[in-house]
Amino acid sequence: MENFTQIEQNIGYKFKNKQLLKKALTHTSYAYENKVESNEKLEFLGDAILEVIVSKFLFLNYNNLSEGEMTKVRASVVCENSLYQVAKKHNFSDFLFLGKSEIVNDGKSRPAILADSVEAIIAAIYLDGEIENAEKFVISNLKETIEISTKHVGMKDYKTVLQEKLQEHGDVHIEYKTIGESGPDHKKVFTVELCVNGKIISTGEGNTKKSAEMNAAKEALTKLK
Repeated sequence: MENFTQIEQNIGYKFKNKQLLKKALTHTSYAYENKVESNEKLEFLGDAILEVIVSKFLFLNYNNLSEGEMTKVRASVVCENSLYQVAKKHNFSDFLFLGKSEIVNDGKSRPAILADSVEAIIAAIYLDGEIENAEKFVISNLKETIEISTKHVGMKDYKTVLQEKLQEHGDVHIEYKTIGESGPDHKKVFTVELCVNGKIISTGEGNTKKSAEMNAAKEALTKLK
């Protein structure tokens, strides 16, 4: 319970129902080993709540954006990488309940697991303290990301930018290989390997193959810089 006090301080919300917070931090691997309920259903609810909150914020604060542009901004904000950054900011890895298999495989540092836990926390805050508290948590953590995304809406995606950068001095062979697939059907996590001229450059994870490829391209661009 001492750890719960710390994470509550980190996220700026004190739970009335501590068991709801624990469930939000319980990965399926731990749930299976200990015969308890995982955070999967909370993730499902949190994902929907997150989309509503970000959509409302864009609607009220960015009248200059078209419907299509708001959709693009929301997609770039409500994604694994953004939520992973929120999890890292609040040290979620220190509080996750993981099974032995995930601990051995360094599950506490996996972006997909950490991003999912943020969705679960959003749902838990909503159920424990209504939408206003969930909204406060989401906006306080993603407001800057939203602002940056609105300034770059319409720009080329990471895969396109990477391709153009790599082909500045001639043709190169770029290939995205799906090397892993895990999780339940409604919450699949794909791992993609990015190879350039047969050499592995980076890897990326995502809830779709496309998002995993995008994250791999983003990682490659970061390395190139």
